[in-house]
Amino acid sequence: MSRVGAMDRVGTALVLVSAAGFGTLGVLGELAAAAGLSIPTVLTFRFLLATLVVWLVLGARGRLHPLRGRALAVGIALGAVGYAAMSGLFFWGLEFMTAGLVGILLYTYPVIVVGVAAMRLGEPVTRRTVGALGAALAGVALVTGADPAGADPRGIAIVLGAAVVYAGYITASRSALATVDPQVLTAHVLPGAAVTYLAFGTATGRLAVPTTDYEWALVVAIALVATALPIFTFFAGLQRIGASKASIVSTAEPVVTLLLGAAALGEPITPVTVVGGSLVLGGVVLVQTGAE
Repeated sequence: MSRVGAMDRVGTALVLVSAAGFGTLGVLGELAAAAGLSIPTVLTFRFLLATLVVWLVLGARGRLHPLRGRALAVGIALGAVGYAAMSGLFFWGLEFMTAGLVGILLYTYPVIVVGVAAMRLGEPVTRRTVGALGAALAGVALVTGADPAGADPRGIAIVLGAAVVYAGYITASRSALATVDPQVLTAHVLPGAAVTYLAFGTATGRLAVPTTDYEWALVVAIALVATALPIFTFFAGLQRIGASKASIVSTAEPVVTLLLGAAALGEPITPVTVVGGSLVLGGVVLVQTGAE
C-alpha cells in the first residue's frame, strides 16, 4: 500500500471516529434529560470538562497559544454567543423530537453555510449549489412530514434555528479568524460557551451538580465522547485527507445518531425518514464536492 493510500485510510478512519463521537450527542442528551439533568447543567459541565481536556492535550503537544487582543475577544464571543446558542437550541430540540430527526435537521447547516457565504461573502451561486439546497430542503420536508408525532413543529423550528445559528457561527469564524489555528480557536470557544451556561444556569436556578454515578457518567461521556474526542480526531483526519473529503466523510454523523437512537432509545426509522435523510446528506455531499 502506498504512503498516500495509508494516509487516506487512517484519515478517513479518524474522521469516521469523529462523526461517530459527535453522533452520540443527541442520544446522550436524551438520556441526560430522562435522568433529570437540566440543559444548563449538561452544557455547563460539557464545556467545562471539554475545555480542561482540550487545554491539557494542546498544552502537552506544545500547541496551546493563547489568543490576545481582538482575536481573543472574537474567539470568546463566538463561543459565548454562537456556539452556546446553537448547543442550547440543539438540546431544546431534543425535548420535542427524536435524536435521529434532530441529527438530520441540524445537518442542513453545511448547505446553509454555502447560502450565507454567497450572500455575505460574495461567493458564486452555481447550479450545483442550487441543486444541493433543493435536495436538502426536499429531504427536510420528507423527514418532518413523514412522522408528525416525531416531528413536532416547535422542534422543527428550533433545530432549523440551530442549523442557521451554526452556519452563521462557521461563516463568522472563517471571516473573522482566518489566520488562527482551528484547534486554538476551539480552545477559546469552549470556555466562552461554558461561561454562558454557568451564568445562565446560576441566574435561573437551573444549574446543579450531578449527584449520582450515572449522572456523572452521562455528563463525562457528553464532554469526552461527544465533544473532546471528536474534535481531536476530526482535526487529525483533516490533516491527512483535506477539508473537502473530511466534510463528506462527516456526513456519517446523523446516520450514527439515527441508528443509535433506534438501538438505545427505540426510536422509529421509517422508509420515508431514510429517503429524506439521504436527500439531506446528498445535498451536503453535492455542496462539498463542488467546493473541491
